[in-house]
Parts: sequence; structure tokens; C-alpha cells
Amino acid sequence: MSSVQKVRVNCFSISLDGYGAGIEQSLQQPLGVHGEDLHGWMRDTRSFKTMIGQSGGTTDVDEQFVQRGFANMGAWILGRNMFGPVRGPWPDDSWKGWWGPNPPYHVPVFVLTHHARPPLDMEGGTTFHFVTDGIHAALKAARQAANGKDVRLGGGVSVIRQYMAERLVDELHLAVSPVLLGRGESLFGAQDWRALGYRCVEQVATEKATHVVLRRED
Repeated sequence: MSSVQKVRVNCFSISLDGYGAGIEQSLQQPLGVHGEDLHGWMRDTRSFKTMIGQSGGTTDVDEQFVQRGFANMGAWILGRNMFGPVRGPWPDDSWKGWWGPNPPYHVPVFVLTHHARPPLDMEGGTTFHFVTDGIHAALKAARQAANGKDVRLGGGVSVIRQYMAERLVDELHLAVSPVLLGRGESLFGAQDWRALGYRCVEQVATEKATHVVLRRED
């Protein structure tokens, strides 16, 4: 276990033009138009195949970055769109996430939303908690639930930008995919990450992505 609890972003895929999701996100296209193209680097890795119930997969640098994303992880924070396509008040409790009965988190997950909902226990140790009072409340709860381990921000773009603006992210791993989306949700927008204290500390290129790690300098 790390001696210092960190808030991390891992394996967050963006396009060459800086988009973390495409336009027109829906049940059929959770990542928006052409959004799936951002994740080609991950699909063949052993870890991803295990998540979807398949065997095999690569054990290369891409796989190593996926593994790093799950190491020492005690809790997650997600935006509502990362949990599901439902907008507005919950019509009922039937929607239980994108991943089915056994999501890949296996730790407490805190979902940011404007609409309350009871906690949702899933197989494999995942419990979804729905937080209605903002990013700071979610982070406080996630830190406590993580029991000294790190907290991972799963996205989406808006959530990451909110935590970055507050300088609450310690480390951020971006997987820059060799595709252009043209339109969508821009990760950088008008934010000045350099002024916020972030610096590139690692970059590794593979056939399917360029992995970049940013770290906040206090």
C-alpha cells in the first residue's frame, strides 16, 4: 500500500484533437459518435479481455498501463454518464451500470449525480454510491472508503476537468489514440494545466497509442 493516498486518472483515452468522447452519446453509443475508436489500444490487452469474460490477450506496454491503473486502488469516482445513459430523475432502480452484474471495479464507486438513489451492491465487491452534493463530498467519501489506498477518477471529461481545476488530481495517465474525432467533449478546453502545476513525467509510444503521464508539482 502506498504511504501517501493519491487521486489518479488512469487509462483515459483521448483523440489527437483532445476529445475524450464523441457527440451524441446514447445507450447504443455510450462514448458518442466514433468514441469507441479511442479505445483500440486497450481492446486486445489481457486485462480488458478478462473484464469481458474472454481469455488470452496481449501482455505488452498497453497491458502494463492497464494493470497500473488498477494497482493500489481503493475507490472510484464516476460521472453519471459513466454509470449509464439515464438523464434526469431516475425512473426506477432497474439500471445497474454498463458492465452487468459483476463490474470491473471491485471496490466502492461514488457516482456524481443531481438525483438521489440508494446504494447499489453488485457482485465482486463493487458498491455504487450516488453522491448529490458535489465533487468535494464525493472525494471525501471515496478517500474514507479507500482506506489509505488511492482514489481513481474514471471520468468522464467533465468530472476530470472539475477535479483538475481544483488541483485535486495528483497524477493523470492519458492514452492518446491516433484518431481524430473532430467534435465531442474536449478534455483540455480553455484550462491551463501548466498554470495549475501539472508537468509531463513519462511518455511511452506503442503501435496503438502514446501514453502520457502528468503529475502535479506542489
